[in-house]
Amino acid sequence: MSSVGLVGHIELRELDDDDLDAIFEMLRDREAIELAAFTAQHPDQRDEFEAWIQRERAADGVRFTVVTEDGGFAGTAVAFPVEEDREVTLWLTRHARGRGIATEALRILVSHEPDRPLFARVAAHNGAAIAVLERNGFTEVSRASVFAPGLDRDAEEVVYALLPALDGY
Repeated sequence: MSSVGLVGHIELRELDDDDLDAIFEMLRDREAIELAAFTAQHPDQRDEFEAWIQRERAADGVRFTVVTEDGGFAGTAVAFPVEEDREVTLWLTRHARGRGIATEALRILVSHEPDRPLFARVAAHNGAAIAVLERNGFTEVSRASVFAPGLDRDAEEVVYALLPALDGY
């Protein structure tokens, strides 16, 4: 699962135990937590992180990958089931933001996910994440005010969908 882009060689690879420290630190970035809003209740608690990551790795249908740029850790890209649907999510390190890595990582992830529609959720105030979704063909399907643990208050959550292609159109 790889692609070459202007930002360097972007790849999604399988999660390795050696990635856990970098993922934990990435998920604790206060700026990213405020942008994402819908995060872990206690991002600084390593034991909660360890329990969560263990559940994710063991869960059926979860594709948890690491995003790399030129071989270095740049974030995570995950596809997972929610009831009968499939959802995707990305989280990038601070140094990887704003350079096209998220757009390319999502493109790669989506190329390996045949189910349509494919869904993603984003905080309405996260314009960069919305742009990444829209550049990959996702369209807004709904909005709702939902409790956001990262903000410790309600925030507007936008649901996006990558819809099936219409043959002949």
